[in-house]
Amino acid sequence: MSQVGVMLPFDGLPLHQHRDAVVRLADAGIGEVSTGESNGLDALTPLVLASAWRPELILSALVVSAFTRGPSIMASTAAALAEAAPGRARFGIGAGSDRIVQDWNGIPFTKPYSRVAHTLRVLRAALAGERASAAGESAAALGIKDFKLGRPPAVPPKLVVAALGPRMQRLAAAEADAVALNFLSASDVATVLAAADGVQRALPDPLSVQARVFVVPGEGDAAELSARRMIAAYLTVPVYANFQSWLGRGEQLADMQAAWDGGDRAKAVELIPDAVVHDLFLIGSPSTCAQRVRAYLDAGVEIATLALLPPYGATFTPSDQVDFLCELARSV
Repeated sequence: MSQVGVMLPFDGLPLHQHRDAVVRLADAGIGEVSTGESNGLDALTPLVLASAWRPELILSALVVSAFTRGPSIMASTAAALAEAAPGRARFGIGAGSDRIVQDWNGIPFTKPYSRVAHTLRVLRAALAGERASAAGESAAALGIKDFKLGRPPAVPPKLVVAALGPRMQRLAAAEADAVALNFLSASDVATVLAAADGVQRALPDPLSVQARVFVVPGEGDAAELSARRMIAAYLTVPVYANFQSWLGRGEQLADMQAAWDGGDRAKAVELIPDAVVHDLFLIGSPSTCAQRVRAYLDAGVEIATLALLPPYGATFTPSDQVDFLCELARSV
């Protein structure tokens, strides 16, 4: 069943004051809440609170870097989320980026694919109540000896792989419950799914697809500038830049990348083509954005998680954000 979700937490709203927002969103038809983990709040705490306030919500920790938490702590974290929301928990594993892993945490960002693949296999074994050694070479590759989760969940969480390229997408298709996508258009979904064609799946259920969908309320220069600034900040990071090149936008973004690399960030923002802005961001009224959310769902996305950015320079309170998202959700 397709779901529309939202990213938590809302900027400008302390976490302990999120209850009313979560209740209103669930009443409007939001079926999932999702978190990220970079330089803000951790990925678990907002979800546990949301589950206490509205126990029917799907909880998605999307994503936790396979580098920044050790496998045993990651298994404990995933088990806690599964206990908080039995049958509704999704735990995402990704490589992160060199900026998050190396620059912010002092951990070498080496062999990201291998790190995610080995972590996925160890987590699968640990959450099933087995010793990490059941994951064979993966446990050895991570240097794990004799770990066994002391409290495996009765219903393990769905394990999700964040994939920004065909190799990681094939890993998800073979061994994960779901794949998490980011910075792509509805028409890009088919390209991503085609990368997994012919992959032999190790799990009985079909692969679920989740996508984070960026939304900017309103129209005009302020809304577009908000989108442009985020595109420049993210899509100049190598892992994201490579993903866009693979999707076919490398040439369109080359001038932006050159200006950014040269230190002219304002020029980089200006050089992003309008077509890229409107491919990757939903800009406009709730009803206009709802039509485009439906396009993602029609393309095969099971959960479309809305990440709202206020127009640049605009006063957009948390209440305004919730109002907009509630109207959008009702229109999908």
